[in-house]
Amino acid sequence: MFSGCGATQMPSVSRVLPPQNAILDVHPDQGPSWMARDATTNTLLYVSDVGTYDVYVYAYPGGTRQGKLTGFKRPLGVCADKSGDVFVTNLDTSQILEYAHGGTKPIAVLKDPGEEPGGCAVDPTTGNLAVTNLSTPYSNPGDVAIYARAQGTPRQYRDAAINYYDFCGYDNQGNLYVDGMKSGAFQFAELPKGKVLFTNIKLNEHFSYGGAVQWDGNDIAVGDYESQTIYRFHISGATGTEVGATHLDGSNFPIGFWIEGSTVIGPNDDGANIMFWKYPQGGSHTKRIGGLRNPWGATISAAP
Repeated sequence: MFSGCGATQMPSVSRVLPPQNAILDVHPDQGPSWMARDATTNTLLYVSDVGTYDVYVYAYPGGTRQGKLTGFKRPLGVCADKSGDVFVTNLDTSQILEYAHGGTKPIAVLKDPGEEPGGCAVDPTTGNLAVTNLSTPYSNPGDVAIYARAQGTPRQYRDAAINYYDFCGYDNQGNLYVDGMKSGAFQFAELPKGKVLFTNIKLNEHFSYGGAVQWDGNDIAVGDYESQTIYRFHISGATGTEVGATHLDGSNFPIGFWIEGSTVIGPNDDGANIMFWKYPQGGSHTKRIGGLRNPWGATISAAP
């Protein structure tokens, strides 16, 4: 864990990132990015690894390695838009890099106004890109930066109930949901489409440490990565009512999970692998991909 986080506070996203000096014999990959010749014709799974500083690319659902993106300082969040473009938040550079589906070089680089860009999500109704900015006790509170059509200078949004923003996710109507912390307590909020103020939401479930947030086609799914469980909620106003839970047996801190139809993909930060489970059933995993160090975030990019 980061040493400056304070022993009395519960760890949040960057509080459980492996410290750079604790990543054994791993340095930013200076080698070239590469991609298989036919990668652009496949649906691709992108997984960020904060232990190797790379983003790994696999054919989906097969799982064969299709490529690797290098040159990051610490890639964290990954998300994709409808056209298959993939966004990677680079934690230590205050940048978000955009790649075309199957591409090896950024097609755009967005400057993040915050100190630590973390999670990201794309609004399916507008193409807007939301990025959560983490925070530390020695800096200003974080925020959510929203880039109109994933371009230009973002507008920043803050909620008085959150000072440390972890993950975010849009529903199918363009409402944005975020989880985070304040004074060591889990917090959850919604930024309704077209609004500038957050609605703080009370979830009827206890969370130790929040994980990824995603619309699963019916409900909002929120991960608690200490209990290795994804909880599903129906949101009404300031209340979130639990409608189901998916326990990921055998997982080990699947923080930035991704739900793809009837499958949930969990990068295991402490397990050095990626695991697949049936969704929403959960239980025993159906597939595992090894060979990683500290996999963190995952997203699916469909072939254009």
